[in-house]
Amino acid sequence: MRANLLLFLAAAIWGFGFVAQRAGMDYVGPFTFNAIRFALGALTLIPLLSIRSKVFYWSPGEHDTRISPFMGGMVSGFALFAASSLQQNGIVFTTAGKAGFITGLYVIIVPLLGLVWKQKTHTGTWIGAVFAVLGLYLISMHQDLHVIVGDLLVLGGAFFWAVHVHVIGWFTGKIHPIRLAFLQFSVAAILSFVFMIIFEKVHAPSILLAWQSIIFAGVFSVGVAFTLQVIAQQEAHSSHAALILSMEAVFAVIGGWLLLHEGLTLKGIIGCTFMLTGMLLSNSKKSPAVFSTGKL
Repeated sequence: MRANLLLFLAAAIWGFGFVAQRAGMDYVGPFTFNAIRFALGALTLIPLLSIRSKVFYWSPGEHDTRISPFMGGMVSGFALFAASSLQQNGIVFTTAGKAGFITGLYVIIVPLLGLVWKQKTHTGTWIGAVFAVLGLYLISMHQDLHVIVGDLLVLGGAFFWAVHVHVIGWFTGKIHPIRLAFLQFSVAAILSFVFMIIFEKVHAPSILLAWQSIIFAGVFSVGVAFTLQVIAQQEAHSSHAALILSMEAVFAVIGGWLLLHEGLTLKGIIGCTFMLTGMLLSNSKKSPAVFSTGKL
């Protein structure tokens, strides 16, 4: 229950974080935005790095000394950088609500990637995939049958978010969660800074105009929410975690509607309903009891 509550809180923060990400793109480039927000996220964890308590580590065993914290930080940081870069570049061309729902497809990609490790995939996953693809078609395709480039970029980001969930699931319990979170934020920030220097022009006045969006995305979406994910996934199954985290799509639509005055057409609403149905079906086996037992 504790892990589920932390994951749900992270999903809510990320959902409203789409609003901040969308608003920030009016002033700065995607890599600039990510570089600053991940740096802020890492800075918020510095006071916690020296704390050793059960609040941050629940596993009764010792950390696996065979696993290098820097290796964990490099792998998870790269996955985080790839996912956030594709998402942030894509959100320039689409709405916060659509980006949230398309990103939510990782709830299906997570168990599908599990096939690589010979994890059993039940029928609900395939049924859910069909619903999700239909929903993605409805909200992304226009009358000329062309997909918006932003939707494709966000979809690519969804794949790497799924990879990130698996990576975090692998390293939690082996590396102190606060240390792992700090290292992955630092790696993502460094990579974003490199791409920012190569592809974007940085203007201090523009950064100041986007300070509210950057602060929310850096301190809350990164520093708080991603750390909650790392802590919670010490006890939560990867597919179970993905299901709860996918609720960020709902909060993204609510946030876009309330704060950015974004709307959805009837076709878009139907598409979102199909995608949400697919997300839920992808983690159900034969009955709704699976959600109450937590056994996935």
